[in-house]
Amino acid sequence: MTTTGLPESLIATLPGEYYTAPAIFRLEQERIFETMWFCVGRSSELAKPGAFRTVDVGRESILVTRARDQAIRAWFNVCRHRGAKLCTEQTGEVRRAFQCPYHAWTYGLDGRLIAAPNLTKMPDVGRTEFGLVPVSVREWLGYVWVCLADSPPSFEEQVMGAAVERLGDTESIERYGIEDLEVGRRIVYDVKANWKLIIENFMECYHCATIHPELTEVLPEFADGYAAQYYVGHGAAFGEGIQGFTVDGSEGLDRIPTVSPDQDRRYYAITVRPQVFVNLVPDHVIFHRMYPVAADRTIVECDWLYLKDVVEGGKDVSRSVELFDRVNRQDFAACERCQPAMSSRTYAKGGVLVPSEHHIGAFHDWVRERLGTGHEQPRQEPLPGPLSPGGPCGG
Repeated sequence: MTTTGLPESLIATLPGEYYTAPAIFRLEQERIFETMWFCVGRSSELAKPGAFRTVDVGRESILVTRARDQAIRAWFNVCRHRGAKLCTEQTGEVRRAFQCPYHAWTYGLDGRLIAAPNLTKMPDVGRTEFGLVPVSVREWLGYVWVCLADSPPSFEEQVMGAAVERLGDTESIERYGIEDLEVGRRIVYDVKANWKLIIENFMECYHCATIHPELTEVLPEFADGYAAQYYVGHGAAFGEGIQGFTVDGSEGLDRIPTVSPDQDRRYYAITVRPQVFVNLVPDHVIFHRMYPVAADRTIVECDWLYLKDVVEGGKDVSRSVELFDRVNRQDFAACERCQPAMSSRTYAKGGVLVPSEHHIGAFHDWVRERLGTGHEQPRQEPLPGPLSPGGPCGG
């Protein structure tokens, strides 16, 4: 297939290798995931000092914890001595400190080096200078965001600005009180597709009438093929007779009381590049985080968030969870159907976007700009070999 000389109704996609080439994925790790604000987890899951989580951001492992002053801190998960991975568990809790299992270099919850064999005989070794290397951290909407860049971009512009671009202001999303909601259900999806295919799918609704019968029943305008979430301030209205954002349109759960009347019975969706999707409905919020693992594999962690009384009271959230769980599975199956063809000779120069998908072209331009590739093909290079695993951490 060629995409030259296209009619006005069609514009070209990215070439197929942007979804398959290890060299391009490595550029994305370096120039997108390691330079932008990246969401790594729910703040409430780091409720007490010593609770931690490790997350891969680009090519780096990051250790996130709550310090004794109650602040969230993050560091590269690398011992300053010989480079062993400090913690290998995804989540856990330490009492006082993180200790490297190789030579027992020990770091406080503030990242300072506090102990090591024979350290007292090395008075010239600075406790701060040889502490863990810090990573910038912000909290917003009850989630922790990190940035590996030496000079992080503006959080207000990159992250909060995505809500402003979509809703017109930050107050509209803050009315949902997301930081005070509780996780009623979490589902982790292992998607055998490139992360950009997932974003592109989320950005358009040309496919909705084809693969989302439950969603278009609840949100009839989505059957028309235009993604309402890309009109500023517009929320897709629930269909006539639909009582709640549930798999069968039946009544939902307790409405979030601070949601404004004009947001009631409406669905909003926000994309925060490079890896967060937020879905807003009157009684709950669905918060997706993507963790790109390889050019053809992406882990998606999805939280369904409800009022505290709903979760603690044991109310049945299954019908609202099932609706978007079905949507996710339908979407991810479609992405996995596309992924093998990205290597096909017929997709070497890419495919095409119809008018209701043309806004995806702006995303493609953004990817090229971040990678510095323009319209040229990045040079193929092998990925670096895997690092040796370390031992557990604790202290």
